[in-house]
Amino acid sequence: MKKYNKKDSCSYALGATLTIEMLEHKIEYAKRVYFHSTLERNETVLKIEEVCRKNNIPIIQSDKVFRVLSEKENCYIIGEFQKFESKLSKDKNHIVLVNPSNSGNLGTIIRSMVGFGIYDLAIIKPAVDIFDLKTIRASMGAIFNIRFSYFDSFSDYSKEYKNNYYPFMLQAKEKLALTKFKTPFSLIFGNEATGLPKEFLNIGESVIISHSKNIDSLNLTIAASIAIYESTKNNFNNR
Repeated sequence: MKKYNKKDSCSYALGATLTIEMLEHKIEYAKRVYFHSTLERNETVLKIEEVCRKNNIPIIQSDKVFRVLSEKENCYIIGEFQKFESKLSKDKNHIVLVNPSNSGNLGTIIRSMVGFGIYDLAIIKPAVDIFDLKTIRASMGAIFNIRFSYFDSFSDYSKEYKNNYYPFMLQAKEKLALTKFKTPFSLIFGNEATGLPKEFLNIGESVIISHSKNIDSLNLTIAASIAIYESTKNNFNNR
């Protein structure tokens, strides 16, 4: 056992909650589950054991795996799974991240996506590894609910998916509060440090999130979460 590397064919869900999410939503990719020797048997453990038994997924007791993979002292279950990727739905709303560079931010955005009913993610290279353990942890298991694909450029993405494009930029033409989103839409966000290149002003309808003059800009995860909520809020008015 060695530390995770993005070139590996498998990745890991650290903790009981993430392991259950993996087993519930991507069980066809499950390889094995690891238990720590000090793991206390409870309802959650019994549930994992039952699912693994029914699906012939090996359960292995190995403290070494936890020393290598987990930096958290309270992690007692690890789920190993085969990496996956899937085609995006052409008739659904998308999130497009152009050159994301922070694993934790990517995971948090994925969690916001799933929280507000968007399940398709396009990632434009160069980009962080979606299967980095920090990404999986920050998503709180939401990564197992989405479809995602990597693209070499935004041009490659736009050739295949003809959604209504909404790039979020400080130089944008329209305020978020006044934007009428037409489905299926693609909300487009740039890198944490540099944002989107200026040429995105000429793609679709550019949008700005208005805020006070006391800050220069919003953190990417906050901006993306606000935009995702605003674009989907009508779906939750009666809930």
